Amino acid sequence: MNSILSDRQKDELHKAILDYLSSSGFTESFNTLKSETQNEDFVPDPKQKYAGLLEKKWTSVIRLQKKIMELETKSAQLQEEVNNAPTRKQTSSVDWIPRPPEKQSMTGHRSPITCVVFHPVYQILASSSEDTTIKIWDFETGEFERTLKGHTKSVQDIAFDPKGNFLVSCSADLTIKVWDVNNDYKCIKTLYGHDHNISSVAYLPSGDVIVSSSRDKTIKFWDASSGYCNKTLTGHLDWVRSVVPSEDGRYILTASNDQTARLWDIQSGESKMEFRGHEHVLECAIFAPINSYPFIQELIGDENKGTKEALPGQFVITGSRDKTIKLWNSNGQLLHTLVGHDNWVRGLVVHPSGKYLLSASDDKTLKIWDLKTGRCAKTIDAHSHFVTCIAYCNTSPVVATGSVDQTIKLWQCR
Repeated sequence: MNSILSDRQKDELHKAILDYLSSSGFTESFNTLKSETQNEDFVPDPKQKYAGLLEKKWTSVIRLQKKIMELETKSAQLQEEVNNAPTRKQTSSVDWIPRPPEKQSMTGHRSPITCVVFHPVYQILASSSEDTTIKIWDFETGEFERTLKGHTKSVQDIAFDPKGNFLVSCSADLTIKVWDVNNDYKCIKTLYGHDHNISSVAYLPSGDVIVSSSRDKTIKFWDASSGYCNKTLTGHLDWVRSVVPSEDGRYILTASNDQTARLWDIQSGESKMEFRGHEHVLECAIFAPINSYPFIQELIGDENKGTKEALPGQFVITGSRDKTIKLWNSNGQLLHTLVGHDNWVRGLVVHPSGKYLLSASDDKTLKIWDLKTGRCAKTIDAHSHFVTCIAYCNTSPVVATGSVDQTIKLWQCR
């Protein structure tokens, strides 16, 4: 019969048995085994590792057997519990939405938060505040990393470039600043040109142009490398609150105190469409991403669903101080109004799946709207004061909100 022991293990076992026979007084067996195993020169030694080894192994095997039996009994009980537990339908990650309570609550700003934005690659969240600073956080741990100082008045908006190499900020101090993310967030440029509070700033998808909007009623385009302003658009009759580019970088969308949103062609600089229908200041306006089109088309009963080519900029969503959110097509036609907030709508963002719209409001809540039905699917009591801004992370299922209560909250989606 083949032994499963190696030569070394056999030798150790023989010596352990010899030691046991010797210590137990079995002299005849001891001498016989010594000669049969060619261990003629074996002398029992209490200092050797084989001394008492047989008894130790024997007792440990019995102990382990007892432990195994206990674990098997416990495992059977747990399995029974699992089998009898009520099952919750597994939701696919496509349907994951923010759920309370918050995953992190980050404090450090000394005035209301004006904007939160996720880095496109790293686990970084940037926040801006009326306290003139920008703060950088690790959103996984909620730990504060650094404060960027340079603006002298409220920082109104911030944005990372598409690759995440730069962060741009705009302020009520009439300046736009560019910070180098890879060089300890050093301020490398300050852009001057607006005549009043600069309320919104963004990078075009190409990353080489910065666009800004201001209380001076203008929208300006800046060359990101030189810092020169190479185009100014006018048309709004009042403060331009926000500006966002389309996914393909061909259009921008602006929202204004003049109660309208406008769609602009970047190349020609002309205002292509005016969205008129709100009864108060527009706080925000966004393009619906292409992956949300099927849900929107179902909501409005579009018979041509899926037959025509989906191009960026076909649908626009606006949020206003009149407490409503409106959905439009690019021809300026009002398609649907979402009613539910009890105060100003301050921020809008579409879920990465395109299925839901998330809105932040001065009624202190975060609402999740099902774009297929136009109904509010969930309301989260998010902050103790007005919720001023909201951002969705593209690399992790997390949503961030900022508030007048000076906190930033992170909501896990599940």
